[in-house]
Amino acid sequence: MIKEKTEHAEKKRKAPMKKAAKREKTKFTNIKLFGKWDSNVEVLDLGMKNYINVEPRLIPRSAGVYRNRFHKSKMHVAERLALHLMVSGHMGKKHKITSGKFGGGYSAALEIVEKALDLIEKKENKNPIEVLVRAIENSALREEIMTYQMGSMVAREAVVTAPQRRVDKTLRFFAQAAYRMAFNKKKRTHEALADEIYAAYKGSTDSYAIKEKDRVEREAGGSR
Repeated sequence: MIKEKTEHAEKKRKAPMKKAAKREKTKFTNIKLFGKWDSNVEVLDLGMKNYINVEPRLIPRSAGVYRNRFHKSKMHVAERLALHLMVSGHMGKKHKITSGKFGGGYSAALEIVEKALDLIEKKENKNPIEVLVRAIENSALREEIMTYQMGSMVAREAVVTAPQRRVDKTLRFFAQAAYRMAFNKKKRTHEALADEIYAAYKGSTDSYAIKEKDRVEREAGGSR
């Protein structure tokens, strides 16, 4: 009896392992963002194509799944914009002033983004997701300045901006511009955000992001 069990175990060990069938992710291409807009938009800037995610989502909320440094590119671009509205980052030394009022629930920031996209659609009569993507492409930095110290001297050198940073800094500029245009004014935050994205889409110098891009690239050109 023991011998039979040993032989059975030996045969089982030597038998070829069956590979489990790989499950493919189901892709729903007909889902509309907020139930309104088609997210199937082509990113024309090849440098940022892998860093602007416009996959179909109903509600752009990943709930902290993408925590690693470069995994944020898997988030929908509307979600990344909403997160920048909550913490818009430094503007010189004025971090507290520029983003203090933005803190709060994610749903409130997402509502601002949705209302801004609504206004853009009414103004341009076009898919606002496409307008947002084109605005990012138009106002994304291509090069900036790196400062380093050599002994007692501080040197500045022009460097090419990484594609992930290009997207992040542009979204930060959008959030900061929305706050500056709405702070202590009658204009609401979603209206200011819509105006900023629309101006960047048109390539207008009324856009804070376009102005910052021109300023930084001009300084980088002088440091080559």
